[in-house]
Amino acid sequence: MVDRDSNQEVLDQVRKLISEKKIDRRKLMQTMAAMGLSAGALGTAMTKIAPSASAQSSDLKLVTVSQEQQATWIKNFNPFLPENNVRWPTHAGIYEPLIIYNEITGETHPWLATEYAWGTDNKSLTFTLQDGVKWSDGEAFDSADVKFTWDYMIANEGARAAGTGAAGNAIPNIASVEAPDAKTVVFKFKEVFTPNLWDVGEIHIAPEHIWSKIADPTKETNETPVGTGPFTEIGEFQPQYWEIHKNPNYWQAGLPAFDGFRFPSYPTNDAANLATLNGENDWAGNFIPDVDKTFVAKDPDHNVWWFPPIGATVHLYVQTTVKPFDDVNVRKAISMAIDRAQIVKVAMYDYTRPSDATGLSDAYPKWLDQTVVDSGKAWVTRDVAAANKLLDDAGLKKDGDTRTTADGKKMEYELLVVTGWSDWVSSVQIISQNLKEIGIKATVTPMDFAAWIDKVQKGDFNMSIGWASGGATPLNFYRGVMGSATIHPVGEVSNENWHRFSSPDADAALKELAATSVEADQIAAGKKLQKIYSDNAPGIPLFPGPEWGEFVSTRFTGFPSKDDAYGQLPTWENPARLRVMAKITPV
Repeated sequence: MVDRDSNQEVLDQVRKLISEKKIDRRKLMQTMAAMGLSAGALGTAMTKIAPSASAQSSDLKLVTVSQEQQATWIKNFNPFLPENNVRWPTHAGIYEPLIIYNEITGETHPWLATEYAWGTDNKSLTFTLQDGVKWSDGEAFDSADVKFTWDYMIANEGARAAGTGAAGNAIPNIASVEAPDAKTVVFKFKEVFTPNLWDVGEIHIAPEHIWSKIADPTKETNETPVGTGPFTEIGEFQPQYWEIHKNPNYWQAGLPAFDGFRFPSYPTNDAANLATLNGENDWAGNFIPDVDKTFVAKDPDHNVWWFPPIGATVHLYVQTTVKPFDDVNVRKAISMAIDRAQIVKVAMYDYTRPSDATGLSDAYPKWLDQTVVDSGKAWVTRDVAAANKLLDDAGLKKDGDTRTTADGKKMEYELLVVTGWSDWVSSVQIISQNLKEIGIKATVTPMDFAAWIDKVQKGDFNMSIGWASGGATPLNFYRGVMGSATIHPVGEVSNENWHRFSSPDADAALKELAATSVEADQIAAGKKLQKIYSDNAPGIPLFPGPEWGEFVSTRFTGFPSKDDAYGQLPTWENPARLRVMAKITPV
């Protein structure tokens, strides 16, 4: 039922924004659609304002983006918090890394650094910085800012998410960070760990002259950010709409070629898709069902999608600190009950494939061990009879339609998912039905994103769908699902390894992979990790994550696509989106 008082209050706020010329017609349409208000309600609002006011339009060339599903915006641009907790594009937009790894091409691109070099023993890594880089407030950027960023993270336990790699786990390996001159930064490590190239290089650098005055970075909202990135100036900021404008002191001459981004709030994937299908969004990173029919067919000349399945594998996670999920045979039984083929066809519209026993996505074809794929096929293939036998053998007896644990508790659990993430919601609905067949009652429990991420990061769940980590090698993925370095006690925030699983064998193989810069030796260690993963089933792999990306080229062009695969199209977390921002051009 519609709350008429609430609806009227929103309309009053909209009329006020229009009358004060703080919102133009396009922004109005986006905002109203995002809030689910009808055309009739829009007409009511429009009849009570001057026509000239409603016709006002910004002269700025702003790209409209659908990235986060949020009902309201909170002003937070803290680069020392995970991307999930701050506004896009705090990372890789306001703040920038030294280098960028491109998952599409497999290349590592210079960014704030022009080059890097390992020491002869692989225990030191030297970066040479760009000339002429300034912070958005005009202050000079130099090596002292890089050193400060790392010293600051090391000194502040909670400030370990300034980049998209597993930086929090790399920090203990750093012996020192040195800045011998303004253009040189030298990282020295306690032991050889060659993936530090990306764990260190993709961290977003913060200005010393700003953050040195902030005692606790975990509590700072940083509402007026100062960065080196192409977009740093916060424009209009309302609960359902905000803008970010370009950096007046950006170091790459002539860039960016457009004025900034605008962000209507979309509380659900359906609301975001409606705006994209109506041509309101220029760039989106959302799951769109039956995309050729619903999106491309509306305007084949301008509507483009690209969903390569190279994102980290989506998993069903069960809390391994809780019985009976600490038993690998129980985890494998759950896996064997799941109909991945149905999930891929019905929930994912065949945009991806069922996971294999390695858990790897399609980003690592040269690493894949077909022997592990073949030998582990049974536990990632639907076989209800075999799954029931594993549970019987584990002593989980049926009491009617539901099994009970050894202490007599029914196997009834909440299965967490983010509200409005329609592909994931459909996936867990299928999983819930599948688990009934083996005597497990999994009640699908949708939650808004903020509540969901809080629960899974703290380990406060029994079952949840979720993502995994990625990177230039499979190390981040395997470290994130079964490395002891990624584990925090239940109740403390863990940015990965939400299910709290570790293996000494995995730790040894991770160390082996990290100890060499010879690719053949790295791949050999990677094959060991694949077998350990398949033997232990630390998580239950569902499908490689498609990298959702859509654009509408009526107003802006230059986005990557299947036909111009220079980089990654998704709006969400990846440093490579900086390269996209550098190529977007107004039509």
